[in-house]
Amino acid sequence: MAEFSWDIRSPLDRTLVAGPYGGHGDAGVSLTEIRNFDLVQVMARRGKEMAKAATACFGVTAPETPKAVGTADATLIWSGPDQFLVLSKGGRHGMEALALVFAGSASLSDQSHARALISVSGEKARAMLAKLSSIDLHAAAFPVGAAAATSIDHTSVTLWRGNDRDGQAVFNLLVFATFAESLWHTMLDSAAEYGIAIGHSEEMA
Repeated sequence: MAEFSWDIRSPLDRTLVAGPYGGHGDAGVSLTEIRNFDLVQVMARRGKEMAKAATACFGVTAPETPKAVGTADATLIWSGPDQFLVLSKGGRHGMEALALVFAGSASLSDQSHARALISVSGEKARAMLAKLSSIDLHAAAFPVGAAAATSIDHTSVTLWRGNDRDGQAVFNLLVFATFAESLWHTMLDSAAEYGIAIGHSEEMA
């Protein structure tokens, strides 16, 4: 008889090996999987106004153009016309909490275990991503807070630029869990020449 486990595991659990990879010397790229987060898709219902509910809940206006807006305990990420993602930790802005906030004005979809979240940073982060994406990631074209629903090596992703860390740009990618391993290996191949520091974290980038 087959045995089944209902333990929640990372989509990259089998393939992520923490430590150095690729070129020798200081790593030019850091790839970090962020684990154990809440992610809820908020989609306005036809003819309904959800902006006031969002502002009352988060204290900021939900993004109406391709950008990510940070609050004290969540990040709101544009994902299309009249819709955005709520990324958070600890359950405060999980599905149950937001169902009360947006009752009647928006439809919600829990994506917490349907996506993998990967943070890309380092001196060569842009160079690596430029091999895989058609998005212009130069600071002038893609500043902190910029976001895009795009594809990387034919894989659909939600991409946004977070706050800089140690003077270097930080890019965050949300990818469907079923494609996470494939995208991870593609990024490893693309960044290998620069040297990679691989890890995972419970903290948001």
